[in-house]
Amino acid sequence: MVSGPDAADVARAGHKVGRGARDVAHSAPVRIAARMGIAANGVLHLLIGWLAIQVALGSGAQADQSGALGAIAAEPVGRALLWVLVVGFAAVVLWRAVSSVWGFGYAGSRTEQLAKRGVSAGLAVVYAVLAVLAATTALRGRASSGGGGQATAGLLGLPGGQVITALVGVGVVVGSGVMVWNGWHKRFLGDQDLSGAAPGIRRLAARTGQVGFIAKGLAVAVVGALLCVAALTFHPERANGLDSALKTLREQPYGVFLLIAVGLGIACHGVFCFVDARYHRVT
Repeated sequence: MVSGPDAADVARAGHKVGRGARDVAHSAPVRIAARMGIAANGVLHLLIGWLAIQVALGSGAQADQSGALGAIAAEPVGRALLWVLVVGFAAVVLWRAVSSVWGFGYAGSRTEQLAKRGVSAGLAVVYAVLAVLAATTALRGRASSGGGGQATAGLLGLPGGQVITALVGVGVVVGSGVMVWNGWHKRFLGDQDLSGAAPGIRRLAARTGQVGFIAKGLAVAVVGALLCVAALTFHPERANGLDSALKTLREQPYGVFLLIAVGLGIACHGVFCFVDARYHRVT
């Protein structure tokens, strides 16, 4: 009679798999590709900031990630560039996923370490979505639209969908508040190793990160508010993601100036991403 593997064998196998995943995620090629992915996110934020300013000036552009990827696809070598972005985003997903389990040994406390791991898990999902969007845009040669409204409609169609959508909206608003708080207090600098950077680079990282995180937080807060409104009114088309949020800002008193300021802030986050790509602790 052949006995099955005991608990010790299973534990050893699991440890070996985990160690292999860590080795791959921390390998030089993946670290380089992850930095490329962070820089690619900077390109997207620069484009979104530019599109937001165009919307403020009366353009009908799609001011979100899909619109930015569509702008890249419209260039002569845009589709090839999109596949480069897909590779970078995928590398960030692998790195962030592994970091969410084993990373952030440099954190000052166990609580901070767990918080950073939770954020890393969320960012793995965000970059996975970006990878899928970039791949889809590269295949189609154009941006998709209406995804936010369709997703909201799907949530509202579930049993208890209005409550679920409202809770998601509240969660997004809370998350945006954390983003603004982290930006104001420059918490993002803890994830960078600026010890060898010139003073000017340190100031650039601090200022662009601070402005960028606050601007993104404000824009994301509007996304959460629109989700809550969609839940209360049962109109999913009112919550079509970042594009709807930015266009809602434009409709407010002094909205043109507010949207230009937010667009410039989002572009600042793009500049921060370029600095972050160089100095982030990708370990």
